[in-house]
Amino acid sequence: MAVNKKRKAFWLKQLHQWHWVTSAICLISLLLFSITGITLNHANDITSEPGIEVLEGQLPVDLLPLLAERQSGELPMPVQQWLAAKWGLATAGKEAEWAPDEAYLALPRPGGDAWLTINPVSGEAMAEVTDRGWIAFFNDLHKGRHTGVAWSWFIDIFAVASLLFALTGLGLMMLHAKRRPATWPVTLAGLVLPWLLILFFMH
Repeated sequence: MAVNKKRKAFWLKQLHQWHWVTSAICLISLLLFSITGITLNHANDITSEPGIEVLEGQLPVDLLPLLAERQSGELPMPVQQWLAAKWGLATAGKEAEWAPDEAYLALPRPGGDAWLTINPVSGEAMAEVTDRGWIAFFNDLHKGRHTGVAWSWFIDIFAVASLLFALTGLGLMMLHAKRRPATWPVTLAGLVLPWLLILFFMH
């Protein structure tokens, strides 16, 4: 009996420890993903007019030879720096589509979109930047749309932490189930309800 109590006390301590650690790690992200789950579920009801900005300019003459030499890949670094300083466009790591009279660059991003064209001969540059607002921004974060490698890793780590949070919660429920008779009926209801909705309401 004493051994069983010690074992239970050990697991209670471990599960409580990991449960609060994972809850602290996941708290803000759970709020973000829960709220954006609602906004995504009601995307058709939430409408907003996107803001569109058209940018036109002329590259400095000293940058044109760099474009004339380039046939594939990214824009030359000095051109990237000029675009970042003049228009705030981040083009690093973006592959351009090259033609004799045009370099085209798609610049999708969370909550918006953008594209850029540059004439390698004349240096004429034009860009269009679309901003769909904060709700679209956070919705794209939820989906991992155009968010980059770092955010993709963050979602994976958050998913693992959330899984640990759920499993440690399940472990705590198992240890306290004798004193809380409603534990398993409520847990079973949480398991069965989604399947009933799928079975009867999704066609």
